[in-house]
Amino acid sequence: MPRVVSIFFPDLPTDRIRRADPAIPAEEAIAVISKSGSKRWVSAADPAARKAGIHVGMAAAKAQALFQGLRMIDADAAADAAALERITIWALSQYSPIVAIDATDGIVMDTEGADHLQGGEERMLTSIANRFRAKGLTTRVAIADTWGAAHACARAINRETVVVPSGETIRAVERLPISLLRLPEKIVGDLRTLGFRTIGELSATPRAPLALRFGPEVGRRLDQMFGRVCQPIDPIRSPELVEVSRAFAEPIGAPETINKYVGRLVVQLVAELQRKGLGVRRTDLIVEKVDGTRQAIRAGTAKPVRDVAWLTKLFRDRTEKIEPGFGIEMLTLVAVMSEPLEEKQKTSSLVDDEDADITPLIDVLGNRGQRVFRVAPVASDVPERSVQRIAAVGEEVTEGWVHHWRRPVRLFARPNPIEAIALLPDHPPASITWRGKRHRVKRADGPERVFGEWWKRDSEFEAVRDYFVVENEIGERYWIFRSGDGIDPETGSHKWFMHGIFG
Repeated sequence: MPRVVSIFFPDLPTDRIRRADPAIPAEEAIAVISKSGSKRWVSAADPAARKAGIHVGMAAAKAQALFQGLRMIDADAAADAAALERITIWALSQYSPIVAIDATDGIVMDTEGADHLQGGEERMLTSIANRFRAKGLTTRVAIADTWGAAHACARAINRETVVVPSGETIRAVERLPISLLRLPEKIVGDLRTLGFRTIGELSATPRAPLALRFGPEVGRRLDQMFGRVCQPIDPIRSPELVEVSRAFAEPIGAPETINKYVGRLVVQLVAELQRKGLGVRRTDLIVEKVDGTRQAIRAGTAKPVRDVAWLTKLFRDRTEKIEPGFGIEMLTLVAVMSEPLEEKQKTSSLVDDEDADITPLIDVLGNRGQRVFRVAPVASDVPERSVQRIAAVGEEVTEGWVHHWRRPVRLFARPNPIEAIALLPDHPPASITWRGKRHRVKRADGPERVFGEWWKRDSEFEAVRDYFVVENEIGERYWIFRSGDGIDPETGSHKWFMHGIFG
């Protein structure tokens, strides 16, 4: 069952200001000031300002008097809204086919289609938070069974991520304040006057009196939060996106009928892309059903394409996942990520040698949720920093490593601690113990000294490693190192580590 992710940006106005003006010192406090007539108040404050005692709702004059070094900037709701729209469109291209703006401070997305984010929900949310943090945006990310529950939990937590287990919505939200129920402020104020404080208290109250006084809105929001009523996410669209759709007077549901119309939509999409000189990298099929729900399928390619047959195959391989329910009333095909693509002459059949193109294999693996990438060398003396992941299809990397010493075939992401018996400072170990097994060293070569990157990190100014290639009694060869030079404790701990395996 698809789940819903809500991403809340608590510091969106101040984060936007810092991104727009990188010259603002990181330690300088920022407060955003809103005004109405002669009244001026703090509508947003960054962490530095909050640490100084500034809070939302405080009078601007009081905030300025409280903290003399406070940078006060006028609120710009239009710029904040535009920034949130750009963030949402970016998330649409990266995470899920169904992404929408959620209020004025967040976005919401259906997890279906985010299959490429592997490793469980907690790792998925952590990855999302990390990517936004890298872009200079503070986030709170929650996943739950419903939009309402995810929205409330993202705004209630004081940590980056929260996972509400499937089926535990009531337990997660019953103690949250009614202000997180997405009700108008007037209704929230009146409910507080009547003594309601939490969502649990409100949900336990008979509906008839609430509906008589406040109308159907309170009951509707409660039903949406607890999943009794479906709340479809209307995905964001941009004029720049190439999109084609087909509505049906009579709902469809047979697999062969779905595939037929998907093929026709692909032809229309490719024609539009060709007219604009574009090739598609990521395409979404949005299925709108009679009951108001939506389902989405995403197909990606390693490089821009306009191949009708190939795009049709990518979708037909996955249309079996579509659950038509009571019927499908509209199919929409959207090119959410496209790039310029020039027409190229294909290889002539008169030429015998033709380069094998593995792009179709990469596309198939990628659309099955597997992350396909290449590794390329990086100019770094520190072994674990000397490689990087790059796109599976792209420009050839001409750079290589410059080393006088051989490197192991398998390099561990993190060096494994080992025990070693060795004479300091320059002798190789006589034996090592790794993962509980003792290896007697028959042959060894080294040491190869590797210095820390002191120009990048002050902590590595004196750090060194001494690497050895060692071979045990049955011919297995390992790449090990001692942290430090074996004499000065300032250069390292003098502990031993296994870093790689040869052959």
